[in-house]
Amino acid sequence: MRDALFHILFAWYPYACLTVFLLGSLIRFDKDPYSWKASSSQILRKRQLRWGSNLFHVGVLFLLFGHTVGLLTPTWAYKLLITVEQKQLIAVTAGGIAGIVCFIGLTLLLHRRLFDARIRATSTTMDIAILAILWLQLVLGLATIPLSTQHPDGSVMLTLSHWAQGIVTLQPIDTRELQQLAWPYLAHLVLGMTLFLVFPFSRLVHIWSAPVWYLARPGYQVVRSRRSISSHARKPAPARFEPAE
Repeated sequence: MRDALFHILFAWYPYACLTVFLLGSLIRFDKDPYSWKASSSQILRKRQLRWGSNLFHVGVLFLLFGHTVGLLTPTWAYKLLITVEQKQLIAVTAGGIAGIVCFIGLTLLLHRRLFDARIRATSTTMDIAILAILWLQLVLGLATIPLSTQHPDGSVMLTLSHWAQGIVTLQPIDTRELQQLAWPYLAHLVLGMTLFLVFPFSRLVHIWSAPVWYLARPGYQVVRSRRSISSHARKPAPARFEPAE
């Protein structure tokens, strides 16, 4: 029974989540494009929103990049530069700092949405649920840091990276290898996959519309100030002379 459960959770479930993640996003964009946005409440508690949003986005972007590179980089590739032990030390240190920054920001955002009556009244169930899931996911991730320090040889990190690379290459590993991991690691994996599952049904879809293409614009955007526009509007139009008949 234990082997079957692990096979379902860590060999089948990832593909179900990725399928819903991709197809669900495409279907929502095609069928319900007007919901493809993050509803704004920035006029309420602006200072708390600014701090929470900035800290959260900086931290989560770093974590996403770190998890992607850390899990999907083949062992032979990074061993050309650093050892497994050094990679784990970098991951624990950098990931811990980014996780704390992200946790502070997300806690501010969740507190703002739950304890301001006006914001809570305009929030959907999914708005609150996705913040709560992200918050719990961060707590689990931070809980794995002291556990990782108990394995300085990087054995747990190797097991997790082999699992992730096996999923991506359509060659899942024997999930019995994951049974040796502590429960925070396993819960972190399952909840992380669940985020992909609920992604198309939440405000997270606006990630697809991040304006990264602005970084590669060929030229500058010409913007006129209000002062120049108003002065131009007040300037009298030149007199027109009609030829005499």
